[in-house]
Amino acid sequence: QVQLVESGGGLVQAGGSLRLSCAASVRTFSTYAMGWFRQAPGKEREFVAAIRWSGVTTNYADSVKGRFTISGASAKNTVYLQMNSLKPEDTAVYYCAAKRNIGGVTALGAYDYWGQGTQVTVSS
Repeated sequence: QVQLVESGGGLVQAGGSLRLSCAASVRTFSTYAMGWFRQAPGKEREFVAAIRWSGVTTNYADSVKGRFTISGASAKNTVYLQMNSLKPEDTAVYYCAAKRNIGGVTALGAYDYWGQGTQVTVSS
């Protein structure tokens, strides 16, 4: 069983930055892919970014490319989401997710484990 704990959410003004963290309780972090998703009120949960430890490849949603950066510290079993130039439309609950490093990384249903979520609110 994999447990994921997010932190780092909060309230920020438009144009500001936040860094989210996700600590994972896994034995072999390198065999997983880690993703960030978000869900705004009244909307479906959507893909934000993902990272594969093998080769350290990353994927981003078009809406966050150039503003968000996913990275990780495998020695700490932690993945980060650096969010810059935040916009009010980035307001959502952000979820960390983990899956075996096989197959695609953008689909919601591909992930086996989820954190409890952390609220990010961007004021205009």
